[in-house]
Amino acid sequence: MATDRRWWPVAAPLTLLVAGLVHLAGAQVFRADVELVQVSATVTDKAGRLVTGLGRDDLAVYEDGVEQPIALFSKERMPASLGILVDISDSMFGQRLADAARAVDRFVLDLLDGGDEAFLLLFNHEPRILARWTSPPRGLANRLADVHAFGGTAIYDAIVTSVPLLASRRHQRCGLVVISDGADTASDHSLQDALRALGGTDAFVYAIAINDQPGVAIARQFSPEALNEITGVSGGYTEPINHSSDLVAATERIATELNHQYTLAYRPPHPGDGQYHTIRVRARNGEYVVRARRGYVATPRARRPTSSGPPTETTGHPGR
Repeated sequence: MATDRRWWPVAAPLTLLVAGLVHLAGAQVFRADVELVQVSATVTDKAGRLVTGLGRDDLAVYEDGVEQPIALFSKERMPASLGILVDISDSMFGQRLADAARAVDRFVLDLLDGGDEAFLLLFNHEPRILARWTSPPRGLANRLADVHAFGGTAIYDAIVTSVPLLASRRHQRCGLVVISDGADTASDHSLQDALRALGGTDAFVYAIAINDQPGVAIARQFSPEALNEITGVSGGYTEPINHSSDLVAATERIATELNHQYTLAYRPPHPGDGQYHTIRVRARNGEYVVRARRGYVATPRARRPTSSGPPTETTGHPGR
């Protein structure tokens, strides 16, 4: 993996210290100097189709309702750090878990970039980190082959457990992909706990909710509303699917969106004040719809964590 393409989290997950854009190996890289807030934005038309090829002047960003000058802008695909969270509760027994394993393998082998990194977390009534940061992501293939489904569903606990891993990521752009087929039935944490944990990061969250009729599943309760609340504020989305065999196509749609996100950054008007500030990104063309995270906490610099934590696992597989 080429180190000159990494966006290092040099201060807090929500802010970037940068002075300008430089071109290295054909990629745009942010350099540390001036504090900026970074936002990844997805633009679609009203039919939901991705809109590509926009420039800096086609978008506007607002903090607390006041438009801010865009200091940096890129439409290139930036490397990403992604957490993959897979439900292995008893309702995923059988074909659903097999289809989830197939979709994860396709995602890490063929859809993510060799310069990305990913971790894999499994959850039933408790979360378990199966593999920490791994680069290239293909090193996570076949990790679900011997996993068995049992227990309840603790989605909120899984998200809260994932957040500390984001502090040790290598790339500024980051997100979580959640695969589940049920409502939370076993978490010690609440939905609000999960939202608060994510609120301290700049991670976007995608969720794929399986809404098929159970066969041999022991328990079943489908309710994507909480997932919608989690993904909506982050700039991601929840996609209900009618059968677990649709998981591969759903992960393909996530990968396509990752390949066509815009990255922009602006100088915050109230840096480090410890307060929550809303973010809104709009397209100048009123026919377009923009998804981006809806806010951030302006963490005082002295309280920000440094980039530390478990190292990325480097596999023996070549990147693409």
